[in-house]
Amino acid sequence: MRQPTVPPTAGLPLQLGDLWPSGAGSLAAQLAAWLGVEEVQLECSGTSALMVALRSLQVLSPGRSEVVAPAYTCPLVALAIAQCGLQLRLCDLRADALDMDPVCLQRLCSDRTLAVLPTHLCGRVADVDAALQCARAVGAYVIEDAAQALGARSDAASVGLKGDIGFFSLAVGKGLSTFEGGVLMAREPSMRAALHAAGAATRLSPWWELRRSIELLGYAMLYRPSGLRMAYGKPLQKSLSRGDWVEAAGDDFDDLIPQHRLGRWRQSVGAKALRRLAAFQQQTSTQAGLRIARLQACGLEVVQDAVPGAQGVWPVILLRMPSQQARDAVLRAHWGSGWGLSLPFVHVLPDYGRYDHVLGAARGDTVGQARDWAQRLLAISNSPWLDEARFVELAGHLRSVVQHA
Repeated sequence: MRQPTVPPTAGLPLQLGDLWPSGAGSLAAQLAAWLGVEEVQLECSGTSALMVALRSLQVLSPGRSEVVAPAYTCPLVALAIAQCGLQLRLCDLRADALDMDPVCLQRLCSDRTLAVLPTHLCGRVADVDAALQCARAVGAYVIEDAAQALGARSDAASVGLKGDIGFFSLAVGKGLSTFEGGVLMAREPSMRAALHAAGAATRLSPWWELRRSIELLGYAMLYRPSGLRMAYGKPLQKSLSRGDWVEAAGDDFDDLIPQHRLGRWRQSVGAKALRRLAAFQQQTSTQAGLRIARLQACGLEVVQDAVPGAQGVWPVILLRMPSQQARDAVLRAHWGSGWGLSLPFVHVLPDYGRYDHVLGAARGDTVGQARDWAQRLLAISNSPWLDEARFVELAGHLRSVVQHA
């Protein structure tokens, strides 16, 4: 019997009752209470939320034009910065953590810096204090990119609150999904007012909302073991058969970033699903803890939070393989097998080529350590649908690769 396809991340499945268009209450109010903040602002995507944040800061500091982000991050970050008319600068990563190198960050920050973007990649908590120190020294702001980290905590509070602004994504496959959606928050009332003013320019687009609503219905039906082979497995195998790893990883983005309001029905779906999110994340956190111990016993390096005491979330378990050759051997053998293997992103930003037109001066930034991370990272889905028998078999394959490396 054919085994079910495992999704690349542990997203919260929707239920039929989530789709009923009443009885949900306000998604914004419920998310604010869930996160422990006074209020949040909803946007149509995490990328749109970043753009609203950047445009609000442009009004506050009109003479500044550079945004510093990790060299290994989602290409949408580069596209969003360019669409706001700003210049991206790329910070290399630490050798010992999936986080920006503070020495490199200090060198990049200047009186031209508008914002620094510490990134909680794949739910791993970044060192925002180090980013704040570098940004404050030159009068810049900090935007926490927590797109993949809804529910993660640091110092007993949600991530996204140490910086001036934080944002989350509600995209497909995230812990909580409205298919596309974004969440903005800020500690200071004055900054929240600036975000409201910047977001007020967006309008509800009937076309985009209809499209996203249809996609959300498809997600509700197909994001389950019986539907993932058609929705995810077959397109993945097609990309891999062409040797197109960028398409297989979902890194092939268009320049256009839609900006509109998140519609009421999709907000209602998200509000109902949110009631199950804490229990789901507790389940996946417990599962991750058990599986991390097994992987470490196999001699594998599991990527942890960059700061002690933080509680990241676990949509995936990230491994740093001994070499690119070892990582690529695993992917060539098993990426298309339905076991939930994937890459966070295929390359550091300058190595895609297709995004060179939005990098500008960032093409000359130092990215050597980030490139080493990009070449050795491997993600294992933490979905409950990757059952124990298949995980044990996968761990055995990984152990064999490490022993031969």
